Amino acid sequence: MNNQMIDLTVDAKDSGIRIDKYIAENQEALTRSYIQKLIQEGRILVNNNAVKANYKVSAKDSIIINLPLPVNLEISPEDIPIDIIYEDKDIIIINKEKGMVVHPAAGHYSGTLVNSLLYHCRNELSGINGVFRPGIVHRIDRNTTGVIVACKNDKAHQFIAEQLMVHSITRKYNAVVYNVFKADSGTVEAPIGRHPIDRKKMAVNHKNGKTAITNYKVLENLSNKYAHIECSLQTGRTHQIRVHMAGIGHPILGDNVYGPDKDIFHLEGQALHARILGFLHPATKEYVEFEAPLPEYFETLLTKLRKSGNS
Repeated sequence: MNNQMIDLTVDAKDSGIRIDKYIAENQEALTRSYIQKLIQEGRILVNNNAVKANYKVSAKDSIIINLPLPVNLEISPEDIPIDIIYEDKDIIIINKEKGMVVHPAAGHYSGTLVNSLLYHCRNELSGINGVFRPGIVHRIDRNTTGVIVACKNDKAHQFIAEQLMVHSITRKYNAVVYNVFKADSGTVEAPIGRHPIDRKKMAVNHKNGKTAITNYKVLENLSNKYAHIECSLQTGRTHQIRVHMAGIGHPILGDNVYGPDKDIFHLEGQALHARILGFLHPATKEYVEFEAPLPEYFETLLTKLRKSGNS
């Protein structure tokens, strides 16, 4: 079996967790659905034995994950212009535009960042995260703009994925939210999981959610109705900033999933921008940091809100 092998040993504190959940929490580069597929294919062994996805791990369990080597993709390379901030033989840093989906999924098999990367990087993309997500270590939402890193080889991918796992990567976002703040800064610590009714949404879920921590700093209160804030992620859960800000009464402008249905500013999605991304470089092991300036739509929105506050 051609594969790349990952070894894990279970700590006592994790005893009793389902194996698919345990691996997903300890290998953020692997999605839970992909892990379940690997289990079904017999590519995940516990103490050299095949198990089912509902197996509960025990302390000192030895888990071996046999990741299949990349196969020929059915996803077509597409000559889609992308804003490249930085590139070397290991990584490529992109300033993603609003409306671009990161990787192919149901309903979006073309026009994605992956389609563009396949064209730009040719065969130089990591294969750890499956055939539909070559090079993708993490993602940002379709209508969130800003910095994202992709990896050109599996060694770089694993190195950055390990930093994601221990939450050592710097991720700072700018957002415009409803309602002014009284305090200059704060922290939201609330677990996030699937919404109990609407499975397409995430929600603060104290029963089945994963630990989620967002620090925020108020940059400017605007028009006595809105605020421009910076959010720093300690964890990286799906829709984390959007869910946390809505949860404390400050939904993001343009977010009609977690905020008001009507977008009076016609933003076509949430006013959320991944501005800074920092991590240890996989080759040099030195800290590097990349920044994407606020996009034009974001600056225009800020100008409009400042003027309305002064009128």
